[in-house]
Amino acid sequence: MSGICKSFGAVQVLKDAGIHVKEKEIHALMGENGAGKSTLMKILTGVYTKDTGDIEINGELFELTSIKDSENKKIAFIHQELNVLNEMSIVDNMFLGKEKKNKLGLIDKKAMVKIAKEKLQMLGLDIDPSTLIKDISIGSRQLVEIAKALLMDAELIIMDEPTAALTDKEIALLFKIIRELRDKGVSFVYISHRMEEIFDICDEITIMRDGAYIGQKTIKETSFDEIVSMMVGYDLDERFPRIEISPGETILSVKDLSQKGKFENVSFDVRKGEILGFSGLMGSGRTEVMHAIFGSTKFDSGEIHISGKKVNISSPIVAKRMGLGFITEDRKNEGLILDFSVRDNMALPSLSSFANNKLIEDRSIRSMVEEFIGKLKVKTASQEISVGKLSGGNQQKIVIAKWLITNPKILILDEPTRGVDVGAKKEIYEIINQLKKAGVAIIIVSSELPEILGICDRIAVMHEKKLVKIFNRDESTQESVMQYAAVGGI
Repeated sequence: MSGICKSFGAVQVLKDAGIHVKEKEIHALMGENGAGKSTLMKILTGVYTKDTGDIEINGELFELTSIKDSENKKIAFIHQELNVLNEMSIVDNMFLGKEKKNKLGLIDKKAMVKIAKEKLQMLGLDIDPSTLIKDISIGSRQLVEIAKALLMDAELIIMDEPTAALTDKEIALLFKIIRELRDKGVSFVYISHRMEEIFDICDEITIMRDGAYIGQKTIKETSFDEIVSMMVGYDLDERFPRIEISPGETILSVKDLSQKGKFENVSFDVRKGEILGFSGLMGSGRTEVMHAIFGSTKFDSGEIHISGKKVNISSPIVAKRMGLGFITEDRKNEGLILDFSVRDNMALPSLSSFANNKLIEDRSIRSMVEEFIGKLKVKTASQEISVGKLSGGNQQKIVIAKWLITNPKILILDEPTRGVDVGAKKEIYEIINQLKKAGVAIIIVSSELPEILGICDRIAVMHEKKLVKIFNRDESTQESVMQYAAVGGI
């Protein structure tokens, strides 16, 4: 792809963009959120049509005008947001629109199940294809999406943040499969904000910035700092900016909290101006504990104390009244209303504070939203744009902003930088530091150990639904945290 330009109305999102992928190559595509990566790939897969530029496939110029065109060229796109139907089975999801039929023209379910099982087993997923999608983990759903791509014998597979919901074991398996497929002739475009993954799995890298092609490097000839500099246009002084302050009094105490099948006997404290990180493998119970504290699920036993007083948090509404905010890991389904505007999403939890004699003061809302768009450097054409049209990183900033507007005393952030580029990550860390400085008690749940070790004051480690260790920052290492997360101790 070269010289690709694309505009939506008056907004030009791609200007002289491009990428050049060889056979048998795993090619990283990186750039900040809003750099145009997904748009470029959607043009390659026929979702959008380009305004100008050339697309060359196997040495021939080609015009892609539909998704079918790209599929005919054996190009598959595995999206960051999973394209699965939760109420349908694995096999029905895999063959949707591509059902196998017998000689009588009837759907051949037996043949479909056999093929589905083979593809799933290639990915190490030993599961009955008739299982409903809603009954398997997020990580397994991601692997089903990859299995769908294998069905069409794709020669080029585009992966957009494929490991965001996977465990370390699943990631290792995925990388093994990717390498095996590459060696058999399949090429990959690999979009990820996880720099460690790029250096682990990729051969080449293309950098985009502000909708334009910036450069291409082999992974062996580049470095983390050079990639970051190309992405943001300047040097980042420090990957994990952290401020050192003395925490205040304990504001949140959780005592022997249990929920059958989810977690048991979880106890910890968080102080004002402190960042407590929660680490652990997928399924260890980290997120479930946070939902129980916030009142979005019910716990069976235990106590929650705020500022020394036992409280009954019966719902998220009650939690908000008590000064809690919760930025969930599933921003699409739990954090945002995608059809609503940027303004309405930001203002939703705080509408009562913008009311005067029960009438909403629209001018005050607009002023506040504009302030936070500036503070968080949200890339949006206006407050009126629907959130669903923004990039993943900008959507995450909207989720953060809507809770910051409520002025929380205790803020829970579950995977706050998942799917967010390196520049935006640093901006989020700096916002967290400002909250810390202001005395907000902060809990961060993250699957990225460097992030947990880089910004947290203490680290709570979950293993098989139990909190097994709380490290002070100066005694924690990546190895020690992983040891407790994996086996529950050293």
